[in-house]
Amino acid sequence: MDVCLMIEGQEGVTWDQWVGLAHACEALGFEGLFRSDHYLAFNRPKERGALDAWTTIAALGAVTERIRLGTMVSPVTFRHPAALAKSVVTADHASDGRVELGMGAGWFEREHEAFGFDFPPTRERMDLLTEQVEIVHRLWGGDGDEVTFDGEHYRLDACPALPRAVQNPHPPLIIGGGAGPRSVALAARWADEYDVVYVDPAGAKERMDRVSAACEAIGRDPGTVRRSLLAQTLVGTDDDDLRRKAAALMAWQGEGGDVDAFLDNLRSGHIAGTVEQVLERLAAYATAGIQRVLVHQLVHTDLGSVELIGREVVPEAARL
Repeated sequence: MDVCLMIEGQEGVTWDQWVGLAHACEALGFEGLFRSDHYLAFNRPKERGALDAWTTIAALGAVTERIRLGTMVSPVTFRHPAALAKSVVTADHASDGRVELGMGAGWFEREHEAFGFDFPPTRERMDLLTEQVEIVHRLWGGDGDEVTFDGEHYRLDACPALPRAVQNPHPPLIIGGGAGPRSVALAARWADEYDVVYVDPAGAKERMDRVSAACEAIGRDPGTVRRSLLAQTLVGTDDDDLRRKAAALMAWQGEGGDVDAFLDNLRSGHIAGTVEQVLERLAAYATAGIQRVLVHQLVHTDLGSVELIGREVVPEAARL
């Protein structure tokens, strides 16, 4: 099992902090560093700002050497698909072929209001996602040197599919969520990876079984779709350290209440515990078919936890 670090970029992460996180991931053996693609903070939006996701990724590509870089996930409501495809290819060149694109329908309505983005109903956003995924994939070279597209929401007229990305045949495309019918059908047709979010091992297996069924329905080998998990992750050296980190996370989120109750809730659909407990949880996810886990660290200033995960969890997870 591979391990990546996932950071909520909209919660005030500065450029220097991004560089520090990226260099830590490189030194500690993480497969990659992923970030959310949001412009408005969930917590304390008047205090915490957001650097643009794809500009950040392209810049990190130029100052790193090994780690994968990508979004989880880029909403269809933020960018035209032709511009998104171009941004990803640009970042792929800057990183010498190390970027990945997660795509989703978007959900944070207040963010759209703040920045003036349209926020259509869920069904229409899924329609947008369906067209965007096809356009991006084709502009990455899946349909010759030019792309013409005439859809309900987007139209392209002999749009050049150049330059090609560094990665061959293209950067990995990730789709994820609750494994509903439209999501898994879209993934089976276009995606290189399906990511499940905030779910226990049994739930992960159930959702991945739906992905497999969607692949089989169109004659695709289910084994060609990588299976990943995004989960909030809290690791302590012992129970006292874990409780201290849980209290810090609660404060970061502006949340009150009992620390032990908070931890119990976190354990239900996420990953929380001592190193031994976390490795046991990861083993259960591996049995459920998960091949990569994105450890969702909300307190991005806690480099001590990044070091602990890299030193104690990453090498053991690689054996699962």
